Amino acid sequence: AAARAHGFKTNWGIYTPPKPNFLGVRELRDYSLAEIAGFIDWSPFFQAWELAGRYPKILQDEVVGVEATKLFADAQAMLKEIVQGKWLTANAVFGLFPANTVTVDGIPGDDIEIYTDETRNNVAMTWHNLRQQSKKPDNIPNFCLADYIAPKGVADYIGGFAVTAGIGIDARVAEFEKQNDDYSAILLKSLADRLAEAFAELLHLRVRREFWGYAADETLDNDAMINEKYRGIRPAPGYPACPEHSEKAPLFALLDAPNKAGITLTDSYAMLPTAAVSGFYFSHPDAKYFATGKIDRDQVASYAERKGWDIEKAERWLAPVLSY
Repeated sequence: AAARAHGFKTNWGIYTPPKPNFLGVRELRDYSLAEIAGFIDWSPFFQAWELAGRYPKILQDEVVGVEATKLFADAQAMLKEIVQGKWLTANAVFGLFPANTVTVDGIPGDDIEIYTDETRNNVAMTWHNLRQQSKKPDNIPNFCLADYIAPKGVADYIGGFAVTAGIGIDARVAEFEKQNDDYSAILLKSLADRLAEAFAELLHLRVRREFWGYAADETLDNDAMINEKYRGIRPAPGYPACPEHSEKAPLFALLDAPNKAGITLTDSYAMLPTAAVSGFYFSHPDAKYFATGKIDRDQVASYAERKGWDIEKAERWLAPVLSY
């Protein structure tokens, strides 16, 4: 309760949240791989191959430069084949919805209600969140993602998305493995992962400029987007700001992701195909990423109650962030 009272505050009397250009769910099937490829962030690609350094500087690196340059050439050659040969299919589903933070004892709480329509009477999903609980100086809030959405009485909105660039990958990987070509199989998987992340970046850009439209005149280049210079964030369940993975299930139901994008969840909430990204969109100009850090028993009990779980189940899913 003390952490909640010390949350991030917005003067909702002055700030008016932007209304999206449409409300509801849309799907984008068989999206252009060539367009997606232009949004690839190559630095994590090299990290996945345990080559340390930022692209493009890594190509000139004294220690790993030669190896990185060869890997990059192989990646470019395969990427060309992926695009031209349509080895993979990229699908996306996203939605924009009315939303408000749930108020608890007169204070904005930690959960976000997502509504079916502007009447805000029918809750399509309640997104349960966690709040930073460590002791902070007076001028530094205890952040929770719910702080970036207005309480009831102010018309606010949220987005949700799921994208994949991995449809069709299994058959191609099996082909490489049959030829004992593990290198190509691993290269394809790592490129599919990069394409999925690039698709998330591309779709977020289109949401900001076009579908939500709150940044219609944004003109950032790829480097600026990689460095998150744009307004808004797209946290995903499993991120440090929302580390509990089970919230993917109601998100996938809200978007009908299995039918609309061909993306499913395993029992442990991993996405299939694995080259996939899902999460939420926030438009608040002050929204930023943070880590919840460790949480105490009282917050675990509150979370369990809000989720309809027993304490043991909550502790199991929250194990990485428990302070005890």
